[in-house]
Amino acid sequence: MRPRILCLSFSDIRADARVLRQLGVLAEFGEVTTLSYGSKPDAATEHLELDAALPSLPQTPLGVFLLAARAFRAVELRAPAIKAASRLASGRTFDLVVANEARALPLAHQLAAGAPVWGDMHEWAPEERAHVRSWKLLVKPYMRHVCARYLPITQAVTVVNDSIARLYEQEFGCSTVTVRNSRPFEDLHPSTPAAGTVRIVHSGAAVPGRNLEGMIEAVGMLGRGYSLDFYLVPARDGGKYLRVLESLAADFPWMRFHPPVTPEELPRVLNDYDVGIFSLPPQTRNHALMLPNKFFDFVQARLAIVFSPSPETSLLIGEHQLGAVTEDFSAASLAQTLRALTPAEIARFKANAHAAARTLSSDGDEAKERLILQDLLGQR
Repeated sequence: MRPRILCLSFSDIRADARVLRQLGVLAEFGEVTTLSYGSKPDAATEHLELDAALPSLPQTPLGVFLLAARAFRAVELRAPAIKAASRLASGRTFDLVVANEARALPLAHQLAAGAPVWGDMHEWAPEERAHVRSWKLLVKPYMRHVCARYLPITQAVTVVNDSIARLYEQEFGCSTVTVRNSRPFEDLHPSTPAAGTVRIVHSGAAVPGRNLEGMIEAVGMLGRGYSLDFYLVPARDGGKYLRVLESLAADFPWMRFHPPVTPEELPRVLNDYDVGIFSLPPQTRNHALMLPNKFFDFVQARLAIVFSPSPETSLLIGEHQLGAVTEDFSAASLAQTLRALTPAEIARFKANAHAAARTLSSDGDEAKERLILQDLLGQR
């Protein structure tokens, strides 16, 4: 009988590239039950769907009161989505539970009932949204409590990069494994540049705090000879913020917004462009230490890359000669960096992305996940 594995994520897994890749590896080792928002992912054996309207944090009057009172143990299982998830999984037993992000750890340990737990923290949990005042005051201390209480009893802990790994080791004394947000190797080649136009692209989520306004402003400064296309997944606000962005770009006919595409389709869609951009002021430590999905999307799409400064992305851009790093986080700096790129440099950076695509693919990261699973399931 194959092991029974629960993959717990308070996201829509079908639109969550990291968890989708994780799920593909889990399915190699057992029968996987997914518990998340959204419909059943293809690799899951069984799916338990959460109502998308239920928040995964204790955003109720009692929950907020308990957070303010620092009654953290009392609030661990009180978030509406967590209570619903507990009911959905009631009566099931698992040989392994995978908890995606810190907020899932208390429920994961409850549902595991002594079975091993793999906690994929993704980023630095205490500062996920620390630029929001309510998060900083109420949720950040709670996330520190969850990490301090549950990480020492979690059998495997993974994070997105080495800089964030060091934070967990320093703050909570836990050993971690770095599993980057890399993606599978794509058999693509750099596209031929369009005559007279540098085709710039950005993909990701249309949520506040990602500095999408700054990217619109920067390419607006460049004028003719440049284009900017967005492939954005709308936030859970009915598309309100996306409409704000579209209005900001309305005066620039060289900017376009496209419907989102699936994670599997994204590199082939992006392959038509020349430069992938991202500029994110470091409002939190996660921002400062970013190594996001889109970096690896751009590599597999064989694009030149222009990012704002960050230890992890700047290191890889320099090591593989993939593009340029802006001097600072301003729109003017992004515009200046893009304007300075010559067609020959863009072609060279695209060729270097092609040369590095196998090295920067998910092959090595998936191998780490397989070793974790072999250990936790007693197969090694």
